[in-house]
Amino acid sequence: MRFGKIDYLNLAPFDIFIKKYPTQSSFKLFINHHKNYPAKLNKEFLFKRIDAGFISSIAGMKSKKTKSAIISYGEVWSVVAIKSDNKFDYQSASSNALSIVLKIDGEILIGNRALEYKLGHKLDKDYIDLGLEWYKKYRLPFVFGLLCCNKFEKFYNKLSESFNNQNMKIPQYLLKEYENLTKIKKGDIKEYLKHIHYKVSNKPKIGLNRFYRCVRLARIKIPSRF
Repeated sequence: MRFGKIDYLNLAPFDIFIKKYPTQSSFKLFINHHKNYPAKLNKEFLFKRIDAGFISSIAGMKSKKTKSAIISYGEVWSVVAIKSDNKFDYQSASSNALSIVLKIDGEILIGNRALEYKLGHKLDKDYIDLGLEWYKKYRLPFVFGLLCCNKFEKFYNKLSESFNNQNMKIPQYLLKEYENLTKIKKGDIKEYLKHIHYKVSNKPKIGLNRFYRCVRLARIKIPSRF
C-alpha cells in the first residue's frame, strides 16, 4: 500500500499516530520516504502512483474521501496572503483557489513557510490569514486537505476512524526535532497545532460543500490527470 504524506507541521499528530498504528513495515517505510507538498501529491494521487494520502481538498472533489482532513475553525496560521504582488503558491491548489473565491490579492504562502512568515510578522500584520477570512464570510470551518484513497477503501476508513479518536500529544523530544528542522520554536509549534483539526464532522462537511460550490461558480479549474 502506497501512502503519500504532506511534509508539513500540520500533520505532526498523524506522524505520531501512524508510528503506533498496526500496519505492515513496508507501509511505514513507504510513508517515510514519500513525503511532499500538496500539489505534488495531488498529481501522484490522480495518476494513481500512490493509493492514498492527504491531498488538496479541491483535488479530492471527486475522489473517495475518508472522515479525516486538515481543517481550521477560523485562523489557520499556515495559509496566508502577503500584501504584495499577486502570486500563487506552487505547493497548493486549494489555498490558491480559496484566495480567488475570497477575492484576496497578494502572494500566497502555505505550510511551514507561511507559519514562519506569520510568526515573524506578528506586529506589522502585513498578511491576511485565509482560514480566518473564510470563517468571517461563511461562519464555517475550512477544509484545506483531505485523506482520500484510490484503493483499500476499507483499510483507510478504519485508519481514519482510529486517527480521529486519538488525542495525540507530541513528546518534547519530537517537538525539539521539529524545531531543529523548521527553525520554528517548540512553543509556537504547540500553539499552531491548536488551530488544526482533523475530524470531518457535520460543519466541516458543510464548509467543504460550500467551497466546492464557490469553486464551480468561479469556474476554477480542478486538478485532473489531463
